[in-house]
Amino acid sequence: MSHSLYSKLWSGAQEELGSLLTQELPVEPLRPERDRVVFFQRLATLYVRYVQIFRQLEEAYDQIVQPQKRILIRQVLDNVIGRVLELKNEMVEKEYSEYHYMDDVIQDMKLTPEDLEIPIPRYFISERSKVLRDRSKILSSILEKLEVVEKPKTGAERTLSMEKAIRIIQVTERARQGRLRAKFMREIQRDQERQKKSLNRDLGEAAAEQAAICIQKVWKGFMQRKRTKQESEEEMIFLGMAPDHSLPQPCPASVVAEDTKNRRRIRQEEHEEDYQKSIISITNSLREVEGPDMKENMKDQIRQWFIECHDATGSFPDFPEEEDGGSSLIFADKTPEQLMEELAAKEEEETSKRPKGKEENIDRRKGPGEEEEEEPGLMMLPSAFLSQLQTGQKTFTDVWKNREESKNFNQRHEAELIKEEKRKEIEAEIRLQVDELMRQELANWKLAVDGDKGGKAKAAAKKKKASKSGKKKKKEKDLTADRTIESLYQELVEQGLLKPADNVKLQDYIGDYSYLGTTLRLTDIEPMPSLSDVRQVIALYAVLPLGSQVVHEKAPLVKAILLVGPSGVGKKMLVHAICQETGANLFDLSSANLVGKYPGKNGLTMMLHMVFKVARLMQPSVVWIGDAEKMFYKKVPKEEKELDPKRLKKDLPKILKGMKGEDRVLIVGTTNSPVNADLKSLCKVYTKIILIPRPDYASRYVMWKQLIQRNGGVVTSTLDISSLAKISDGYTQGHMVQVIRSVLTERRIQLLAKRPLVATEFVSPLARIDPVFQDEEEALKAWYAKTPLGKKRIKAASGTVEDEAPKKGGKNGKKKGKK
Repeated sequence: MSHSLYSKLWSGAQEELGSLLTQELPVEPLRPERDRVVFFQRLATLYVRYVQIFRQLEEAYDQIVQPQKRILIRQVLDNVIGRVLELKNEMVEKEYSEYHYMDDVIQDMKLTPEDLEIPIPRYFISERSKVLRDRSKILSSILEKLEVVEKPKTGAERTLSMEKAIRIIQVTERARQGRLRAKFMREIQRDQERQKKSLNRDLGEAAAEQAAICIQKVWKGFMQRKRTKQESEEEMIFLGMAPDHSLPQPCPASVVAEDTKNRRRIRQEEHEEDYQKSIISITNSLREVEGPDMKENMKDQIRQWFIECHDATGSFPDFPEEEDGGSSLIFADKTPEQLMEELAAKEEEETSKRPKGKEENIDRRKGPGEEEEEEPGLMMLPSAFLSQLQTGQKTFTDVWKNREESKNFNQRHEAELIKEEKRKEIEAEIRLQVDELMRQELANWKLAVDGDKGGKAKAAAKKKKASKSGKKKKKEKDLTADRTIESLYQELVEQGLLKPADNVKLQDYIGDYSYLGTTLRLTDIEPMPSLSDVRQVIALYAVLPLGSQVVHEKAPLVKAILLVGPSGVGKKMLVHAICQETGANLFDLSSANLVGKYPGKNGLTMMLHMVFKVARLMQPSVVWIGDAEKMFYKKVPKEEKELDPKRLKKDLPKILKGMKGEDRVLIVGTTNSPVNADLKSLCKVYTKIILIPRPDYASRYVMWKQLIQRNGGVVTSTLDISSLAKISDGYTQGHMVQVIRSVLTERRIQLLAKRPLVATEFVSPLARIDPVFQDEEEALKAWYAKTPLGKKRIKAASGTVEDEAPKKGGKNGKKKGKK
């Protein structure tokens, strides 16, 4: 694909974004919506449109090679991701469910379910590839040293001598040869008996003719069935309803396209390096050539302003402070009188802010007719990303939309844009220097003309700075201030608290779209989410915030997620996939992994301090807590009292309170028996609870097909995948993987050309495994209904939840509770 094609993709996304911004930021504010269904439709439409823009911008950012364009695309892309997360949060609050079904919206927009898939931005890994490589080398070297230390222990466990081992091998080999010899002898004996019987028979001409006719019938029937089957397969391939197995895999066109993309990524790095060098050289030349002229012009303008103010007011003005903008206020298109009035008004506002704050709050509380004036209904929450999106859209329109780039065939950087940008920075640097000089000069003028030493102004400025600084917050005590981060990292690896993540991606979590979700909700039946919905929620709540610092700081903050589901549905796999997609460290604080490590209260404090210190300094990080229900046991079982599973119950909530938007650290808990935990304590720690069900029919169909192919099998028409998907109802992904690996051995894979796979081969190993019964899934649904979001969902379904109005004292109509 060419440069112009990706530029068109970018411009199309920006045009769609511009139309969305005019809809979200209208001239006249929208009235509150009373109908909850209509309001959710509006939210869902915005969400789908932003996801489409997200997909286009991500593709453009991955392939556009012009460095200055990529800077703008990256800014817009991060803010679009943040806006998607905000809309997702609003949909959850309005529909009281983590999963949403928008069949009508995607049908109206003529989209497919695949278009709703949340892409994982590739720059999460590509822009940190060097750091991740170095970190993986350090981790592998530490693990190799640990294995070298432990190897002699495994060798000491051998009890067999060389002679005994040789004797055992000889015995087994002789037994194998004896079995083969017996088998050959039986076959020879059967052949001899068969020959004797054939000689004893008196075969006539009629019997021979009848035998020939029988053979011909069988052969012709076999050949006709084979020919019919081949013609049917050729017809399906011609119609595009079946893949052509004769074609080489993968397709040559896709290989060429992937190579082209890789070459464009290499060119991106080259152009970026050239761009950074040009920035340094252009900045130095501007500072040397234009810097002195800028300095003198600023001095002349400021002196002229001093004189005009003195002529207009009879006295010299006070120089604006750095916090107010310094001399940049002077260069605004205003008269000296207007500027003096503005400065005086600012001082009055600052002095009157503090005492008036409480009185205004009291007046607002006491307003008798305020509730009657405001309309009831649903309003969208304020966004932290729309202003930045508007700025990015304006930059695109002013700079790039109509820019002539016919001469820039190689898509190198443009020097004029660098000069325009760096002139502003150099001007700001010089202005700070000039401000210091002109403050001294103004003080000298006042001393010479007015006799004012300027002491009062300096004292007022010092008081102002002191009042702004306020009281300093107490810093947390660093228990490992004398240790380097490398030593802490090594100790955590040696103790088994920091582990390498498995090489799995989020797309490896196979699952299909839920096609009955909307239909079931229309009949007042709450559907179980599909695995595709689970994958989407994990991408929104975990992967996107951890991958981008900008998104994590401004988007709705999610500190902890709990994955709930029966064993085998892929909870641990999702934890490892989050780490792989974002390049995050994986810390294991499961109760089974903490046994015997850092004993006592001081040891626990030191362990948590080390884990979260390394997690913050080497972010992003994921802290995994397996069997999360054990930390909140209602009653600890006798066999687990020695393990002390509730060690983290008191300290973990305190650490969660101290986590801020700058800390890209996510706590992920997994559990298959949440009923054993105290629900109230569990929900205080885990703000997001994601229920993972058994796979439905559509997901099972896709999983059987893809898992067989990934394990070396070949899917042909003889393999009835539909029947496999039906009889495997109740079985999880882990069960399917176990069955497929037991069937597809090396010998069976070698025989695939002669004997294709059939569904009956998977039935017997599947029957040996106990499925997840309906009662267990219903128990999980009943438990989830007791969570805060589940309770709200039940109330909304029964119609007891009223539409909120934006009333006094709270956002979106939520009243403030009494303290």
